[in-house]
Amino acid sequence: MLRHMHQPVGNRLRRTKLAGIAVFTLSFAAVLSTVGCGNQYRPVVSAIGPVGPAGQPEKFAVAISTPTATNSLGLMTNVDFAGDTVVSTPQILANPSYFQLNANGTQGIVINAQGSLNTVPLSNPTTLLTSNVVQTTLPTGSNPVSITSFAPASALLTIFIPQAGTNTIAAINAGTAALYDTVGIQGGATNPVYVVGSTGTPRVYAISQTAPGGTGQVDAIETVSTTSLSDSAQIPVGINPVYGVMTTDTRRAFILNKTSGTVTVLNVPSNALDTLPTGTPSSGPGTIPLCSSPAAGNTPCPNNHPVWADLNTVNTGLVVLNQGDGVHAGSLSVINIPLCNPSAQATNPNCSTTNPVDATGFGQILATVPVGINPTMVSVLQGTEFNPPAAYVINQADSTGTCADTNSGTLTIINLQSNQVVTTICGVSGSNANALVSGTANLIFGHPNSVSATGGQPTGKVYVTSSDNQYLSVLYTDTNSVQTHIPLQGNGLRVLVTAP
Repeated sequence: MLRHMHQPVGNRLRRTKLAGIAVFTLSFAAVLSTVGCGNQYRPVVSAIGPVGPAGQPEKFAVAISTPTATNSLGLMTNVDFAGDTVVSTPQILANPSYFQLNANGTQGIVINAQGSLNTVPLSNPTTLLTSNVVQTTLPTGSNPVSITSFAPASALLTIFIPQAGTNTIAAINAGTAALYDTVGIQGGATNPVYVVGSTGTPRVYAISQTAPGGTGQVDAIETVSTTSLSDSAQIPVGINPVYGVMTTDTRRAFILNKTSGTVTVLNVPSNALDTLPTGTPSSGPGTIPLCSSPAAGNTPCPNNHPVWADLNTVNTGLVVLNQGDGVHAGSLSVINIPLCNPSAQATNPNCSTTNPVDATGFGQILATVPVGINPTMVSVLQGTEFNPPAAYVINQADSTGTCADTNSGTLTIINLQSNQVVTTICGVSGSNANALVSGTANLIFGHPNSVSATGGQPTGKVYVTSSDNQYLSVLYTDTNSVQTHIPLQGNGLRVLVTAP
């Protein structure tokens, strides 16, 4: 191992003079792993794995579309969130009219006006086949309207379907797709349109309309057993209620009254209209008007026409989309909805966990933000370290005067920290839309009918479908620009995402 030390005298003499350095050299060489008996060492290198961006969460955008041919089967297109690639396209029932996911995103539910119902397992969309789609039939003449799905307290994971034809609510076991109970709407209401609830809620609320111009109502549907429900109360709301949301803690529900231009607030634990804090503008018990100068009577904000809402869980807010008059810009009402918590005790001594009350500021409208003409849906991107909370609103026409195609829809993006419009994405229709699919133009297509926002790292995404276009547009939230368009093989009905 040390044959290299047998050297001429001159070299040995020189080596003696540099003995200190030689010793260090040998020690250093030993540390660096002298290999064999050669005169070179080979350093031992330990590779360090490269550190890249975190992987995207496992989730999928699920879009429902309808081929243009009459009575053709609908299609479900499942798109991988991470790669924007189509992973499966099972066929579903013909002429789909409404689509929803269950509370945890593991099941898709589709109905049509004829009374057919599809349940689709979405735990692994990459292996989904048409043969996996389960089809059942609702009672003849039921005329199903909408879908919600969650697990109330002490009940099954349930699919709730308002049936306008029979003035009832169908309760379907989500696991077996079998009808297990039917609840009739009580009182004078004759047109159930939506069921509001959240997993763990003590009761759900069926929203019903009455004759044109009449006061609507909600029916409180209670769990009697895992397979039995009952109607415990009928609570009056505003005129022409159309939609509602419930907070995830199941303490408050909000009902949108389209003709009244108001939001009715329900205290879910008390099963009654909420008592709003002193100082909150109100046009009646538990009623928030959506205009700054409300008129008296049942229609204090007749030009607002709220049609959709979503929760902003980051800022404890409710955003309500007002359709407007169809000619001028609609608006987004940003409403403060803090409930009692430890930080509210100082300003609201009535707060307690056993008797939840609204904290100071509950029901206050923080901002009214103009959007496009005839807006129809809003989806909130919950804030992350990469993106502030934002609202994405689809409109049927431009109100800004900046879009070249005045006959197409738009997408309005609103920062929910500043409550200011960030940008407006213009739309284009017809042959121009199809020609631009493969381009880089920052556009959506046609007249949008659904929008769904979801967070992610390093970017969240927003998906948009249109009723008169066969592409799913995908916007990245880090730049708030449309990045790609995915073919759906039919006109879009709705898009949802399997995870937040």
